[in-house]
Amino acid sequence: MAQWRRLPGAIWAIGFVSLFMDISSEMIHAVLPLYLVTVLGTSTLTVGIIEGIAEATAAITKVFSGALSDWLGKRKLLAALGYGLAALTKPIFPLATSITWLIAARFIDRIGKGIRGAPRDALVADISPPDLRGASFGLRQSLDTLGALLGPLLAIAFMWAFSNDFSLVFWIAVIPAFISAGLIIVAVKEPKREAPLRKVRMPLSRHELGRLSADYWWVVAVASAFTLARFSEAFLVLKGQDIGLSLALVPVVMVVMNVAYFLSAYPVGALSDRMSRTKLLVFGLALLLAADLVLAFSSSLTGLVLGATLWGLHMGFTQGLLSTLVADTAPAELRGTAFGVFNLITGVVLLAASVIAGLLWDATGPRGTFLAGAGFTLMTLAGLAFLEARRRRNANGAAKSANDKQTPENAR
Repeated sequence: MAQWRRLPGAIWAIGFVSLFMDISSEMIHAVLPLYLVTVLGTSTLTVGIIEGIAEATAAITKVFSGALSDWLGKRKLLAALGYGLAALTKPIFPLATSITWLIAARFIDRIGKGIRGAPRDALVADISPPDLRGASFGLRQSLDTLGALLGPLLAIAFMWAFSNDFSLVFWIAVIPAFISAGLIIVAVKEPKREAPLRKVRMPLSRHELGRLSADYWWVVAVASAFTLARFSEAFLVLKGQDIGLSLALVPVVMVVMNVAYFLSAYPVGALSDRMSRTKLLVFGLALLLAADLVLAFSSSLTGLVLGATLWGLHMGFTQGLLSTLVADTAPAELRGTAFGVFNLITGVVLLAASVIAGLLWDATGPRGTFLAGAGFTLMTLAGLAFLEARRRRNANGAAKSANDKQTPENAR
């Protein structure tokens, strides 16, 4: 039977929860900067500060929500709270009459994202059968990316259809947000906590963090190096401008990237249940290396489209797999904390990577930026090689130990 047919209904429901919330959020985010600048007269510096504070808030909140889900022993409650909070902020955008209200809405929306992120990923790991874990994370990532693709396209279509009526587009975006919040409440049932799982008293204490295995911390280290290599997708848009693409066509870069991401995330996740996840991750990094080199040396539309496609494929080959590896290497009772710490560290690294990329862009132009990304990718590949070697040694050691125990009564 095809893997997608064997996936639990709750996994599909969580995937569509992500899809609808992303449609809503991206519809708003696609036009919000223009609204702030053209309608409210906000400076671009203020827009940047708002976005930076919002994303930092989400990253920090994920740690505490993940830890709280471990302490409570419940994931759905916090995930539903996060999606519900995000849905409740959406009507503020069309009703807001000042920048203060929009900042508050954006801030609360990102708190909602932070609250739901780690518990939702831990819930996916709890619900999915071990032999379908990669497919489960791949499906959620794929549907999430589809929402990120459809949101801006719908925003563009509605802005065109309703003569740039920002307020109406914001109101339309409210609908999928409430569908998302309703779905997680009605369609997702949290599995009963397994009896052998111990009660976690202080998830963020040194003692509990010490229970996270060396393999988990290597996944975090490799993911951090990978994040340093990929920086923000905004630089793909800047590359489009650099080669002379018109402003009207620049968003096509993100569309191409997200289509490749959407189409690859689930098949790669399903494939990872039948072969080494680390090997697939290596292939994903090879795709990133190829994307960096194409974008560094190409100055044509064809090269830009190829680079954006490779970039999207590498996202499909890596994002779901990294989440799956976190679930594989973290104790079941500490999965929320593990995802929270993972998201915080990689979020901080992504911020640093984007700053470094921006400095390199100003100093050396796009070629230096993408070549630096290629260099960081090679470093990450070296780290993955070490991780794979370590896993093989551990697996061989475990197999040898098991064989020794099964040897017929040698001691006699």
